[in-house]
Amino acid sequence: MSERAFNKKAAEYEALTRYIFPGGEVDHLAMSIGNLERHGFEVRDVEGWREHYRMTCRHWHDRLVANRAAAEREVGSVRTRLWIAYLAGCAAGFDGAAVGIFQTLAVKRQRGLTGLPPTRADLYR
Repeated sequence: MSERAFNKKAAEYEALTRYIFPGGEVDHLAMSIGNLERHGFEVRDVEGWREHYRMTCRHWHDRLVANRAAAEREVGSVRTRLWIAYLAGCAAGFDGAAVGIFQTLAVKRQRGLTGLPPTRADLYR
């Protein structure tokens, strides 16, 4: 996807930044990595979590629906419905590969050893 196409704000993006995460901003992996490198960080690992986050959003959705009455008492019916729709939409977006999510591991660039393990195997012990 081109930078121009990514920066075009779809209606879903406008709803997301207005109702779910006011003031939030969605970026893409190249932007994140570029900003890290520009500010003196060395990227060590990037892991795609799209499939994992699809399941996570589905679990959050199902738990919110199961506890809808309590959520409505806490934040109201409108906000509860917005979050139910948002979580369902996120799960569908991750499932259809329309959106992605990444965990990026970076360290401040320095001479010598950083103290990070040399492989991913050490990260998952």
